[in-house]
Amino acid sequence: MIAIIENKQQIAHLPAVKEKLNVLKEAVEDTQEHLNYSTDTDARVGHKTADSSFFGYKTHLAISDERIITAAVVTTGEKSDGNYLQELIEKSKVTGMEVETVTADTAYSGKNNLLYTKEQSIQLISKLNPMITQIGRANGKRI
Repeated sequence: MIAIIENKQQIAHLPAVKEKLNVLKEAVEDTQEHLNYSTDTDARVGHKTADSSFFGYKTHLAISDERIITAAVVTTGEKSDGNYLQELIEKSKVTGMEVETVTADTAYSGKNNLLYTKEQSIQLISKLNPMITQIGRANGKRI
């Protein structure tokens, strides 16, 4: 279809047609790219935000203050980041790191991680997960 429209120069140069043709070309390219990725039977669809997804894997990293990687866990794309905090800390300890403070994003501030870091006397610096901050609220009202 793209080739047919591009061969009809009188049609292909119309602004409305040209715009829709570009959208179609992008969609075909994206589909081709996903078809190439989909041959990996272990990869999964993950989400960075509610609106953006990716197909593949995640690398969960622990990094020292000097920006040295002290631990890594690779998972399929759909795995939740927060589930790997304890493993990253334990792997870092095995390398000889003394873990006193962990700075992480919201995904790592779930209840299990808060309890674990408290038990281990580790300071967890992270914006609280909305699931925790919304406990005891119904329809925006404190109950």
